[in-house]
Amino acid sequence: MFKAFARRAVLAAAISAVAFGTMGFQSNDGQDRRVRIINATGVTMTHFYASNSGQDDWQEDILGQDVLPSGQSVRINIDDGTGACLYDFKARFADGDELIRYRINVCQITEYRYTAG
Repeated sequence: MFKAFARRAVLAAAISAVAFGTMGFQSNDGQDRRVRIINATGVTMTHFYASNSGQDDWQEDILGQDVLPSGQSVRINIDDGTGACLYDFKARFADGDELIRYRINVCQITEYRYTAG
């Protein structure tokens, strides 16, 4: 039991370090753009992208070499330094599914849940 808990804690810390390192910019408008991404799909999330809705392409995979197992969450600083609040999210899963959501206002939400179905 303790080993499983410790492994989850290490995974969460590793993903958080990647997430905060990847999007480590800070806008000067006082808005909090940190969002908890929750994977409640029943399938492991292998990639996660959050790109300013004004961009034409996806930024780098925030999870990097880590994954987000179903039932787990990670808090990500979405701030890219531009002051934008609207971001597009793309998640890829181990079963090949890809979910894209457009124009998520990260200045107004504190969590985003991916669910099955």
